[in-house]
Amino acid sequence: MTSVFEFAGSYWWLVFPIGGVVGGWASRVARYNEKRRQDKIELERVRASAKTEQLKLTRATNAQIHKSLAAHDALNQRWFDYEVDLATIIDYPLMTDLREPLTLQFHRAKLAADDLRPDDPGELFDIDRYTEYRDAVHAYSLAFDTAEREAKRRKQSHFNPIERAALERARKLVMVAMDEAATPAERQSAYRKARRELDGLIALPEVSTMRLEQRIAGALESAPHTHTE
Repeated sequence: MTSVFEFAGSYWWLVFPIGGVVGGWASRVARYNEKRRQDKIELERVRASAKTEQLKLTRATNAQIHKSLAAHDALNQRWFDYEVDLATIIDYPLMTDLREPLTLQFHRAKLAADDLRPDDPGELFDIDRYTEYRDAVHAYSLAFDTAEREAKRRKQSHFNPIERAALERARKLVMVAMDEAATPAERQSAYRKARRELDGLIALPEVSTMRLEQRIAGALESAPHTHTE
């Protein structure tokens, strides 16, 4: 024991360099441990982010679904505005002429989007179903815009002068048929003449003819009847 104290007493000056080495080593260990702790935190953050991204890839969001459904509804409304307006169809007959490739493509794209739209929007949370539906709505939009642009560009230019004259007469007759100020008999007569003028020239949407016929029928039913003895 004495020799140990004697050694320490004789070599007391070694305490300082050894202390410096030990202190440096302890500092490095502390820094290493802190780095490991930070690395673990970062790793957990990356893992959490990856899980979030994976969830995004396998599940559509409410916002995405709503946006696609709203776009689909807007397109259907644009087409419905054509369907219920015979005068506009007469002005732009290509919109119902399925012999025209662009028109045919538009109607096929509409059917495809309509078929892919589920009754329950919740089914679109599945990313594969949503992606297919979203792409179909986008194709529908592009096809509609292209067909409409061509229809407005060409108007009635692909008809000969005699056919264009018939279309103009039909348009005026349709306006009479829609005019609530005209008598029910006048409206019915104008509608029948318009149908004859348009027969073989353009395809009339079933919705528009049905709605107009219902309006005329309603006017006929509400018209006062006179009785003669």
